[in-house]
Amino acid sequence: MPGNRSTLTRLRIALTAFFALDGFLFAGWVVRIPAIKEQTGASASALGLALLGVSAGAVLTMTLTGRLCRRYGTHQVTVVCAVLLSLSVALPPLTHSVLALGSVLVVFGAAYGSINVAFNSAAVDLVAALRRPVMPSFHAAFSLGGMVGAGLGGLVAGALSPTRHLLGLAVIGLLVTAVAGRTLLRHEPPTAAGPVQPESGTPRRPDTRTRGLVIVFGLIALCTAYGEGAMADWGALHLEQDLDASPGVAAVGYSCFALAMTIGRLSGTALLERLGHGRTVVAGGATAAAGMLLGSLAPSLWAALLGFAITGLGLANLFPVAVERAGTLAGPNGVATASTLGYGGMLLGPPAIGFMADWFSLPVALTSVAVLAAIATLIAIATRRASPN
Repeated sequence: MPGNRSTLTRLRIALTAFFALDGFLFAGWVVRIPAIKEQTGASASALGLALLGVSAGAVLTMTLTGRLCRRYGTHQVTVVCAVLLSLSVALPPLTHSVLALGSVLVVFGAAYGSINVAFNSAAVDLVAALRRPVMPSFHAAFSLGGMVGAGLGGLVAGALSPTRHLLGLAVIGLLVTAVAGRTLLRHEPPTAAGPVQPESGTPRRPDTRTRGLVIVFGLIALCTAYGEGAMADWGALHLEQDLDASPGVAAVGYSCFALAMTIGRLSGTALLERLGHGRTVVAGGATAAAGMLLGSLAPSLWAALLGFAITGLGLANLFPVAVERAGTLAGPNGVATASTLGYGGMLLGPPAIGFMADWFSLPVALTSVAVLAAIATLIAIATRRASPN
């Protein structure tokens, strides 16, 4: 048992590193969106369509990744996808047209979506083996990586071109993958002692009720991912265009959001043990809705930053809970289904907010995040008795 516990600890550290790397690389890209928008000469709606490439690539590959995880193993797929993600993050600043930007973002999105399915599936297995609801801690690492990536982006925005900045991130990504990947490749995913996890080699066809619950968790993930994607893609632009923030301060806006999500997720395990999954989702959705109304409509920069932070606290544990519950019910296929629906929210978000920004204004467009957070709350209330806690 000590050896087994030691192995679980090493796996938890390695998976935490991959979650953090994912957030770090993604944030490094998003804080350079204003500069790349200027470089390509894109309008708000054209940029929205180009950003659609990230979510399109993710959604197109997630279901396939679930199957690859069952065939080759979640650890192997995680390492391969981390290499692809690290390489693809260097591509966007090499483009000089909206079409080219959208094309490389499909590649980046495919790697990003695939690694999310792979390491979330690996984390579901590990959570079951540990017998504690530690899933939020992995997503806290993602948020911490996002905060560091955004903070670093703000610091170097005036000194380094997007090309040099993102190339540096690619090198860091490959180094982290080389170190953390060795642990994953050495060990097989742990098998839960309880009955919840299906064997990866013998997938079971879920019954109608299970499939329905997986869809429910996917819808909650959709509403949450829409908000996270909006903050990543449009938060810095809102602060810069509407509240006259400098590029460095605008990047800090996403850092505030990521820091708040990190704090919320670091306390997520204790929150889940105290409130249970259902009430945690209800409280988080309501908090996010209130925070985003403040963040999008506040007339001052500091009030908007406070709203971003409140939104981060509210959204913090919604996606981890949704993915964990779906994975517990249906393994990697459940993670893939919930993640696909979740990133469907990101698929809808960039063009929807871009067009709404052209038709009305960006602040009004961002209130749609509050609307979907409220919908996630209502879904959780309506299905709380039917879903496992």
